[in-house]
Amino acid sequence: MGQQDRFRIDSHKLIYHPQRVADWLAGKEVFPIYVEVGPAGICNCRCTFCSVDYIGYKKRFLATAMLTERLAEMARLGVKSVMFAGEGEPFLHRDLPELIVHADRCGIDVALTTNGILMRPGIPEKILGHTRWIKVSCNGGTPESYAAVHRTKGEDFERVIANLRHAVRVREEHGYDCTLGIQLILLPENEAGVVRLAELARDIGLDYLVVKPYTRHYRNEHDFEIHYDRYNSLADQLAALATPSFNVIFRTRTMAVWDSGDRGYEKCLALPFWAHIDAGGTVWGCGAHLEDERFRYGNINDHSFQEIWQGETRRRLLAACEREFDISACRLNCRMAKVNQYLWELRNPVEHVNFI
Repeated sequence: MGQQDRFRIDSHKLIYHPQRVADWLAGKEVFPIYVEVGPAGICNCRCTFCSVDYIGYKKRFLATAMLTERLAEMARLGVKSVMFAGEGEPFLHRDLPELIVHADRCGIDVALTTNGILMRPGIPEKILGHTRWIKVSCNGGTPESYAAVHRTKGEDFERVIANLRHAVRVREEHGYDCTLGIQLILLPENEAGVVRLAELARDIGLDYLVVKPYTRHYRNEHDFEIHYDRYNSLADQLAALATPSFNVIFRTRTMAVWDSGDRGYEKCLALPFWAHIDAGGTVWGCGAHLEDERFRYGNINDHSFQEIWQGETRRRLLAACEREFDISACRLNCRMAKVNQYLWELRNPVEHVNFI
């Protein structure tokens, strides 16, 4: 893996939480380490690959006062990190900067995935000192390819780059340690501009560019016929652009899973370690199965997070999932794929494990 993936983006980080994993292996109930929160249900883009387009971009927002209370509670329960992302564009929630600051002050590590269009000057000044990383979804290297994939105006591409350039400047001026990067889903429509995007990201002072494969939810209308093994030369081109301060993470392992269809595990075991809260307040066991009743644990508008997590509904659904859920209905390369591979090995060890 080397320095090209020093953030372990094409791997996982559950190995750094051995006590929580040990408690899980011993059959104890554990609270999640990581929670994804969708503060807004609507989005200002209509990306051709959007994995949650089946939900319908509902105009709904989490109530600030309620979420403030729940974030403090989650910190007390042992939640270590929150990523503001979800089914919409998080910056469409007018109080997002205040929520970020609050979560950080509660002791939660905060991250943000955004399309970056609304991350205007004035916002980085408020949030960079309270955020561990910000990843901008930018799926084109030119205004034309960006507009085609995001299904928006070409000017938005220039706006995103300008916003990122400003964020880098703010980070340098104040000495913040927030990691700033770009993520691109590699598609036939944008492959020609990937090198240019990497050069832009490097030259404006970002920390990384991630190039990852497309993945499809079974309810998505879109589908792309892509074979990622033909992009080996692109990976080499991008690797040549890396510097000591700029990484290119070409997710080769994840692309191999897409090409082969081999997940490397037979059951989803990661559900106890994370959760997804949508813009309507529903707590889901899996962010890839929103609106599937088999993963609906409860709603933070009606109950505390602890009541939901330790409630009978979650306990029943979790047991049913491990017992009978068929993961062939899951997306390849879901967010917990690498975690699941790790947990599957722990539950199903090879022979002679004491010969380390």
